[in-house]
Amino acid sequence: MSSKRTHTAMERELARTLTTACETAKSEIVGFQWLTHDVDYDAFPRSLQVTWVFDTEARMNSALGSPDKARMLELTQAAFDEIGITVSNIAAHVAFRAEQRLAARPHDSGPVALDSSRQARGKRGQGH
Repeated sequence: MSSKRTHTAMERELARTLTTACETAKSEIVGFQWLTHDVDYDAFPRSLQVTWVFDTEARMNSALGSPDKARMLELTQAAFDEIGITVSNIAAHVAFRAEQRLAARPHDSGPVALDSSRQARGKRGQGH
């Protein structure tokens, strides 16, 4: 199987497992809106980064100061484990942002939010 095919298959599986994590978190964590991931397959899995996005800074900070933070790390780890991605420190692969902070930087070239019902294009900035 070619590298491009391998990456495409991994991307599809990663999107599937992270979508499950996202939907679970939406029902459990107040203020959580969506997540996205970014990866450079030339440096995989070291480059894999999952960003959890909240509606406000206040709700994000509240979640990060509660057991919700551990739950998000647990959900991310479970998504990775399900498809055989091994990392030594899950926290190094997870970031947290607030939508209001993202909106304040309109020229930011960071991850792009996509509705989970739409198919994402490419391997970077896929929303779940």
